[in-house]
Amino acid sequence: MKIYGVVGWKNAGKTGLMERLVAEITSRGLRVSTIKHAHHSFDVDHAGKDSFRHRSAGAQEVLLASRNRWALMHELRNEEEPPLSELLARLSPVDLVLVEGYKRDDHAKIEAFRAETGNSLIAVSDETIRAVASDTALELDCPVFDLDDTTAIADFVLTEVGL
Repeated sequence: MKIYGVVGWKNAGKTGLMERLVAEITSRGLRVSTIKHAHHSFDVDHAGKDSFRHRSAGAQEVLLASRNRWALMHELRNEEEPPLSELLARLSPVDLVLVEGYKRDDHAKIEAFRAETGNSLIAVSDETIRAVASDTALELDCPVFDLDDTTAIADFVLTEVGL
C-alpha cells in the first residue's frame, strides 16, 4: 500500500484537506483508507451502549458489526500506543492510505498551513514534508499549493506515490 501524510498545527486545515483529498482521489477510481492520530482520549461508542458495556467490563477488543459497517475497538489497557506501521498492517489493502498526523514518522507528507494561526512552518525543518498547502503565498524550497486547490494537491500526492 502507498502511504502519504497530511500534517500541520491545530486549526491549519488538515482535516478539511484530508476530506477533500479522499473525495477527489476516490472520484478517480482509486481506493483510499485513512488513519487519524489523536493526541487525546476519544470514544467511538457511548455509555449505555452494548459495545461500551463490553469494553467497560474489560474486553480487550470489541468488534461491532452491522450490514452497513463494522468497527473494531481495541483497548490498550496500559500498553504503549502502537506505531503507525502496526496500525497500517491492520488495514485491508487499498491503493492509498492518507495519514493525518504522525508528523514525526518517516513517510512523505504535505503540510497544511494557515497564516492566521500564527504557528511556524514545520516544513522548514522537516525533510519528510514534500510540499505545503497554504492560504498565503510562501517562499520555500518545496512546492507550495493553494490550500483549496484540491485537484493540484491530489495530482502531486498521486505522482509522489506513483499512482
